[in-house]
Amino acid sequence: MISLPVLAVLGFAAYRATQLGVHDSILDPARTRLAAWHARKIDSQPRGFLLQLISCVYCFGFWLSGVTLLAYLCATGSWGNTSWIVHGVEWFAVAGVQALLNRRDDTLDG
Repeated sequence: MISLPVLAVLGFAAYRATQLGVHDSILDPARTRLAAWHARKIDSQPRGFLLQLISCVYCFGFWLSGVTLLAYLCATGSWGNTSWIVHGVEWFAVAGVQALLNRRDDTLDG
């Protein structure tokens, strides 16, 4: 099991990755291309799903939390040391931290 400080750091990393993917201007060209790709076939459900996914900080953040945790587990070689259930709980913990940080951002904007 991962320690609480490591889970917190992973949550902050997932939060930053989410902000990069959803809001930061450096990825505006990619988001614009994706929107144009969706506009060419507006009734495509997979395209609509993908566009909705990258527009939602909580949806995108949940999946990026999983990717962040997976990268950490693979980099440290601790993937096989624990059960899948424990890694699932860790994923929810990392996603929870990033969601709380995004929620805090939402309250500061207005």
